[in-house]
Amino acid sequence: MTHRLVTRFTHAPFSVVRFPASAEIKMSDIYESAATTLGLVNSPCLTKVELRVACRGISDRDALSKPDPCVVLKMQSHGQWFEVDRTEVIRSSISPVFSKVFTVDYYFEEVQRLRFELHDISSNHNGLKEADFLGSMECTLGQIVSQRKLSKALLKQGNTSGKSSITVTAEELSGNHDYVELAFSAKKLDDKDFFSKSDPFLEIFRVNDDGTGSLVHRTETIMNNLNPVWKSFKVSLNTLCSGDQERELKVAIDFTASNGDPRNSCSLHYIHPYQPNEYLKALVAVGEICQDYDSDKMFPAFGFGAQIPPDFKVSHDFAVNFDEDNPECAGIQGVVEAYQNCLPKIQLYGPTNIAPIIQKVANSASEEMHTKEAMEYFILLILTDGVITDMADTREAIVHASHLPMSVIIVGVGNADFSDMQMLDGDDGILRSPKGEPVLRDIVQFVPFRNFKHASPAALAKSVLAEVPNQVVDYYNNKGIKPKCLSDFESSRAFSP
Repeated sequence: MTHRLVTRFTHAPFSVVRFPASAEIKMSDIYESAATTLGLVNSPCLTKVELRVACRGISDRDALSKPDPCVVLKMQSHGQWFEVDRTEVIRSSISPVFSKVFTVDYYFEEVQRLRFELHDISSNHNGLKEADFLGSMECTLGQIVSQRKLSKALLKQGNTSGKSSITVTAEELSGNHDYVELAFSAKKLDDKDFFSKSDPFLEIFRVNDDGTGSLVHRTETIMNNLNPVWKSFKVSLNTLCSGDQERELKVAIDFTASNGDPRNSCSLHYIHPYQPNEYLKALVAVGEICQDYDSDKMFPAFGFGAQIPPDFKVSHDFAVNFDEDNPECAGIQGVVEAYQNCLPKIQLYGPTNIAPIIQKVANSASEEMHTKEAMEYFILLILTDGVITDMADTREAIVHASHLPMSVIIVGVGNADFSDMQMLDGDDGILRSPKGEPVLRDIVQFVPFRNFKHASPAALAKSVLAEVPNQVVDYYNNKGIKPKCLSDFESSRAFSP
């Protein structure tokens, strides 16, 4: 991976205001408390992520001067917003690039809601009580990580958008704790002031793939000096996150007769006007997490175990929207609507065979594996109510799929005996095909919905997706595939900070 560092000498048109150490400790304490409340401590899926923030086109609230912006990062816990940290204050700037880096704990299996608030801080104090609110932006941490760079309009009071925007870039701390220590000086700088010498400071940018720059460090300002010597500083050598790898979610729903007549309120497929059934609860809980990592937000949805029109033959891999050429649904809401529209048109039947749908997704994963980049990873979510009837074929299909870029998540709904599903999970031993061939890696996660019937959707999603990150890493490690690197930058490319 190649990065280019750009240093920029700048005469100070503004000053940088730092918060006292006591304030930083307080913010850290609040964040740890919020993380504990959210149950985010000691999670096996923890990754630390650095977030860098820049704003553009900030409106002037004071006609006589430019704003002194500061960004406050907040995280949501149980419906309340807790302050995590805040940037430095940059004086007199309508398009600030903040040097402060937010470091947050990232959990793939959870929805972590963030709010970035922009304030105009008075030069007389660093607090927010008397500061002017300039706008805010809300998103999930997953959205930032999956896109690597997220730009959105800043919303003012009443959720009205103006011309101001905020850009947040994410970088994963990869475990490389090495640092490089740098020291800079300059001689004979241009004098930009009429009545005194320049007040220079130094900015270091890393050039991104699109030619834009990410601020790595900003030095202190040395007043009235054309031959400055700045203090030495350390810069982390962590590499860029994400690697352009996408996770594509595919959904398979059990439409066997054991679910009960959908017209009966006792059926697991009963559509209550106000209360979602177990299938919908599991679908939404997992889908809301996975959709942040799918660029087009289109999700193929399949059904199995039903007699389908027009000839009402039993199918174990039919498109829920009845479009076999294009089974994709627009967003998780699209899957929900296709599921609800499908129920009155089919006849629930049987048996409960899941090998065909595993093989169907495996075919897509096999095609992806033979591409040059192979950066798409498939997640098959199977929602079923009972014991599968094609166990031998299913074991064979899973062993084959363990060599491919895919994982299988099985959520058991209802109160059936799911002991066979536990065997597929592989947590109690290595799963083997009927011929004795072992899985290359564990790709199956089984979770009974009844264990989370009275828990939050976030708790279900956390359990269901807990093993996926390691499964993704194991696949690419086994194949010797490294994350897609940024290409070398052409010297002729224009740099625009």
